[in-house]
Amino acid sequence: MSIISPAFRGFIKLRQSAIDNFTHNPIDTQQQVFNHLIGSAQFTEYGKKYRFENIDNITDFQKKVPINDYETLKPYIQRILEGTQNVLWPSPITWFAKSSGTTSDKSKFIPVSKESLDDTHFRGARDVLALYLRENPNSDLTSGKCVVMGGSHQINQLNAASFFGDLSAVMLQNMPFAGQMFRLPELSIALMTEWEEKIERMAHSTIRENVTYIAGVPTWTIVLIKRIFEITGANNLLDIWPNLELYIHGGVNFTPYRRQFEQFIPSPKMFYRETYNASEGFFAAQDREDEEGMLLFLNHGIFYEFMPMDEYGKENPKTLTLKNVELYTNYAIVISTNGGLWRYLVGDTIQFTSLVPYRIKVTGRLKHFINAFGEELIVDNADNAIAIASAETGAIVADYTAAPVYMTGATNGAHEWIIEFEHLPVPIEVFTSLLDKSLQAINSDYEAKRHKDMALRMPIVHQMPKDGFKRWLKDKGKLGGQHKVPRLSNERKYIEELLPYLQQSI
Repeated sequence: MSIISPAFRGFIKLRQSAIDNFTHNPIDTQQQVFNHLIGSAQFTEYGKKYRFENIDNITDFQKKVPINDYETLKPYIQRILEGTQNVLWPSPITWFAKSSGTTSDKSKFIPVSKESLDDTHFRGARDVLALYLRENPNSDLTSGKCVVMGGSHQINQLNAASFFGDLSAVMLQNMPFAGQMFRLPELSIALMTEWEEKIERMAHSTIRENVTYIAGVPTWTIVLIKRIFEITGANNLLDIWPNLELYIHGGVNFTPYRRQFEQFIPSPKMFYRETYNASEGFFAAQDREDEEGMLLFLNHGIFYEFMPMDEYGKENPKTLTLKNVELYTNYAIVISTNGGLWRYLVGDTIQFTSLVPYRIKVTGRLKHFINAFGEELIVDNADNAIAIASAETGAIVADYTAAPVYMTGATNGAHEWIIEFEHLPVPIEVFTSLLDKSLQAINSDYEAKRHKDMALRMPIVHQMPKDGFKRWLKDKGKLGGQHKVPRLSNERKYIEELLPYLQQSI
């Protein structure tokens, strides 16, 4: 066991006590976070504009401060990028988490204050370990190191004192020395911008290390594992890292990838923990192996509101606080943070899977859905249908996207899918039929539209050649980091871009 593990475990026990406190006192905890945020920011430019000093309660706040998205806060953020301080948050901000994904060609620069780094992101990361070690007290996790699938960073040329990069890179660059000791690869590799070379160097530099856990997005973790297998000739990751026991994942739904990881790591002693860590904040993490959903982090510098979906798009949408939410209802998540994001619409949709304690699951994105025919298909539906069809056929899906095919005078509508398979042991028509049946079982609106092909006919499914999605991302300059293939889109922009890649050879 590591020499400093006892000290680390003592610190973890303190975090476990803090978790117990906000779990048992969720409403009071959120009130305290709200009071602290409003009090801290009352003399900022934004706080003066909306008279934070006169806001006495949450209802006041909801009446006086508008719902924001990135575009409405962008003028403030631009001034911070250029060096002006005390605009959205009182402490100096010199770091920005760059977030773009494939949903927009424009980058977003999320301000990252010292408080959001320390009290939100780093505290959240420590609490993931605290939750895991509580459930697994005999774990020897701290005896080894963690392989982190990080991003890259660049100097922000608008201001010599300001920096930006993927959230993971911002965290790596600012991580305390004690944390750096337990992560791999070395910083020079972790912050490389060329992802193909980074994967190669990560594979070679970590093979002989004592790795006990991995953290990263499933898609890029799979790429790293495959390269390690190619180098070593192994087909079981435990032959390389015999003490590996935990994979911490996030960014995309893990359901379609679980079977592939279980093949890579065929052990009942391997554990998986989901996290919800975005550029805007570390929101939640799985606290129990046998419970659906992730524990919502309530004392991490973020005040939460939840917008019912029928309010989305209204001029003055109503939002709910924790005490008024309901189970298994879709909400858009709205946050106010210690980085200066005020009533900020993150863009994700969530459902509560438990109210005691408050646990959530991510169900999709506000802009990632298909509702061209009233079917209201969300990413959570699609991920689960893919998983069911894969389990029944033995298929392994690497990635996918889907979009509507609009009705014409001669034919009714359909959903068009492009799916890249790691393994497909049945004809594509068999998989398509099972996918359709699974979607109907999961989503009653989809089922109604498929009844007798009245509005929707059988899905159209194309098989993407190996690494086709990777080539698409690379051609768009979006290979690696936080960039992901959009699962669902209510328009055909992405699928039209991807269709030519079906003709490219492996």
